[in-house]
Amino acid sequence: MPVSLEDVRDIALTLPRAYEATVREATKFRVGSIVFAAVSPDETRLGFGFPREERQALVDSEPDKFMLPRPSDMRYQWVAARMEALEVDELRELIIDAWTMCVPKKVAAQYLAELD
Repeated sequence: MPVSLEDVRDIALTLPRAYEATVREATKFRVGSIVFAAVSPDETRLGFGFPREERQALVDSEPDKFMLPRPSDMRYQWVAARMEALEVDELRELIIDAWTMCVPKKVAAQYLAELD
């Protein structure tokens, strides 16, 4: 079953220090001023933080699901996915991984320890 903005919101807003913002009709999830996930205005694409050096391998592994970000976002640690191709469990993993890139290591470690 494809994921929705509500699924993204349900996961992202449970993370410490995360909050939601609307920028040019896109829904963005941030820690401070750093965006770790964003849903396009038409709710068909999810952008999320991902290590720059690994993103081409991710896109190549599942090109029907993942895509490179738009050219202006290539300088960031960012990749995009088609929301209709994601499942909720995979979405949770992607969002939590993106969030851990934005928060202090201590905050991430504490949250992840509580999950176990």
